[in-house]
Amino acid sequence: MKNRIEEIRKERGLRQEELAEALEVSRQTISSLENGRYNPSIILAFKVAAYFGMQIEDIFIYEGDAQ
Repeated sequence: MKNRIEEIRKERGLRQEELAEALEVSRQTISSLENGRYNPSIILAFKVAAYFGMQIEDIFIYEGDAQ
């Protein structure tokens, strides 16, 4: 799954630390999300979407089964 977290975060002038604090996760979690090394729980995905005032589908892009 891909996501637009880094793009959206930078557009809004936020540092990883600021986003992490707002979402109550570590900066390392934000970094892992942005680099595609970690897929969020559904709860975290909802928190990210709510924080940015967006729909989950506008942030997280499911690419289907890679074959």
